[in-house]
Amino acid sequence: MKQTFFFYDLETSGFNPREARIMQFAGQRTDLELNPIGEPLNQLIKLTDDTLPEPDAVLVTGITPQKTLQEGITEAEFMKLFHEQAVTPGTIFVGFNSVRFDDEFMRYLHYRNFYEPYEWQYKDDRSRWDLLDMLRMTRALRPKGIKWPFDAEGRPTNRLELITTLNKLDHQHAHDALNDVMASIAVARLVRQKQPKLFDYLLSMRDKQKTSQLVLSGQPFVYTSGKYKSEYEKTTVAIMIAEHPKRRGALVYDLREDPTQFVEMNTQQLAEAWKRKWNDEGIRLPIKTMQFNRCPAVAPLSVLDADSRKRLQLDLATIKKHAQLLSGMKDWIQRVCQALDILDQQQQTSLLLKDRTVDEQLYDNFLPRHDRDSLELVQKAEPADLSELATKFNDGRLRAMLPLYKARNFPDYLTDEERTIWEQYRFQRIFGGDKSRAVRFSERLAQLASESSLSSNEQYILEELRLYAESIVPAEP
Repeated sequence: MKQTFFFYDLETSGFNPREARIMQFAGQRTDLELNPIGEPLNQLIKLTDDTLPEPDAVLVTGITPQKTLQEGITEAEFMKLFHEQAVTPGTIFVGFNSVRFDDEFMRYLHYRNFYEPYEWQYKDDRSRWDLLDMLRMTRALRPKGIKWPFDAEGRPTNRLELITTLNKLDHQHAHDALNDVMASIAVARLVRQKQPKLFDYLLSMRDKQKTSQLVLSGQPFVYTSGKYKSEYEKTTVAIMIAEHPKRRGALVYDLREDPTQFVEMNTQQLAEAWKRKWNDEGIRLPIKTMQFNRCPAVAPLSVLDADSRKRLQLDLATIKKHAQLLSGMKDWIQRVCQALDILDQQQQTSLLLKDRTVDEQLYDNFLPRHDRDSLELVQKAEPADLSELATKFNDGRLRAMLPLYKARNFPDYLTDEERTIWEQYRFQRIFGGDKSRAVRFSERLAQLASESSLSSNEQYILEELRLYAESIVPAEP
């Protein structure tokens, strides 16, 4: 089966994929040599009137809700277009930080519109890859031939617009989805040209079986992740201390750190140390959860040459010593796993206490097989017939989401009763809670509007947001 890349990028109404919505989607297919195939897909998607965008996000993208309503299509229409043009056999979906951001928005979009949330990225020889960690590892291990940017404080940074500017790659309008797609392709070409072996190796390692084989070997390996410090180019040498008890992945330890400093900690202390950030007070537990299906950038220890060891400040004798110490700390590793249980329980409790709409419950459970087989009924149904399909689903989330799907995509077909239910839902979503979305939106809009440094375009965007919010305010039920 012939493989192709599909580079894609999103502009969204906010930063949380559970709550925010996609406002622009852009993508371009290429062959494996990174030559374009066909025309790009560039589409605005209508923002529905149960969603208040985050003003900061709209200031970044410049895409107002009004623009999506004038030029966009519904989510249901977009999903048909996406599956016709992008979801083809052998497609490798690629983006810049897409695994942690864009892919999550796309999963929620699929779930919300009665498509299986995961198959688009793995069925029929499809897969996914992320350029950001590939770029980070290239900078850490094989930086020659590429100019690398630093931020205002002199720290290494890998922001797409800075990479393209420094290397004189075309990127005229950062944070426009299509321009970001073309910039991502240009950066991929640059790395492939300057460091082809590393590019091809990391592309092959998107296969979770290959990743797990390296990590589960129990030997130290090179690991690049945004969770690690910029001063070490986001790269360390890690080792698996345990398979993850609930996910297809592993708990990995950063071998820069001496494990004996944690050996006297009890389970609760380990959990507290695990939650700390690098810049928090107190000792941070240098253990990270790795998920094999998230394209982690890993490589065998043999890739470290003298230059990279010096650049990354890695002393192999110290690494070996720490690995040996860990091998004799079986009881401590058991306590680490118990600490993970505490953190998981805290997270679950937090989710249960949070007032979540059905749209936000994607990860509560997988959809039952029977329900997955019935999704196509919704996709192909006439709008007037949608209400009759609720009984086709066993999963309560799908039954609850069906009237929301109808209201967002086919509002003209709502019955009087359905419209009343939709207005009640909108009121609760916008005004519900101790500090409602409406309150947070208004407060942030006022804060931004009071800034004296706003450009005329930014002032225009904030005014458009104010007018949009006024236009969708639901009546109190």
